[in-house]
Amino acid sequence: MMPTKFYRLRLFTAGLLIAFLGTFSTAQARRASQHSGSAITVVIDAGHGGHDRGGIPGQSVAEKEMTLDVALRLKKALAANGYRVVLTRDSDVFVPLATRVAIANSYSNAIFVSIHFNSAKRTGAGGIETYFYNRESLPLASAIHYFVAGGAPSSNRNVRRRGYYVLRKTTVPAVLVECGFLTNPTEAAYAQTVSYRQKLAEEIAAGVRGRNSVASALTTTRVATAESIPLQPYIDQTKVAKSERHRSKRSHKKSARKKKSSSKPAEKAASKDQEG
Repeated sequence: MMPTKFYRLRLFTAGLLIAFLGTFSTAQARRASQHSGSAITVVIDAGHGGHDRGGIPGQSVAEKEMTLDVALRLKKALAANGYRVVLTRDSDVFVPLATRVAIANSYSNAIFVSIHFNSAKRTGAGGIETYFYNRESLPLASAIHYFVAGGAPSSNRNVRRRGYYVLRKTTVPAVLVECGFLTNPTEAAYAQTVSYRQKLAEEIAAGVRGRNSVASALTTTRVATAESIPLQPYIDQTKVAKSERHRSKRSHKKSARKKKSSSKPAEKAASKDQEG
């Protein structure tokens, strides 16, 4: 009789253990799904649009068209990998910067990727740049730049920190990718091909997927392994931008004072003429 009771007790204990392990595995799966791509919302921002053509005056290739095409392709690439994707615009319309930021900030578990192309008066200027502002955005910038700069036939102009409005005002990890110079004949020719825009979208998507594999800032290596992507060194342009704004304000004040002082004699002469 005793062996039978003992056997039943062992079966009961084993049943409890199996139930506990099943519950634990379910909880683990739930936690894992929270960190998977499907739990993240990727807000894709196609730069410019509508009356805002982008680029510089006289530029032949419209930046707004290139950014929208890459954004739509990126949406498909990410959706195929289980990400929830939101576009700040999906047609040729103008969306204010504050609205773009508000869309990104309306999602708590999100990342923001703004797509742009560069331009310059010097046609020889070229290359890929990726911008971020907040420290938490550096891994995302590193991953996207690693893939885009590595996959593009253009020069690497590095990751850069700068206080662009859409980067400064977002409360989620945010980056702005400059996918080449449309004023550079070679890079503009690349950008106008469907295959290259598809390539850009795929490389950006690879960066989004790999953002959690970026090596820690404590790691000295700059070489990627099978498990990690190197944290990219960056150029801090925030101080440069601030000094440019200060210089602009000072020059504006000086020009305003000159206009005011030069208008005084005319105003006096006019008043004398009116008084007779």
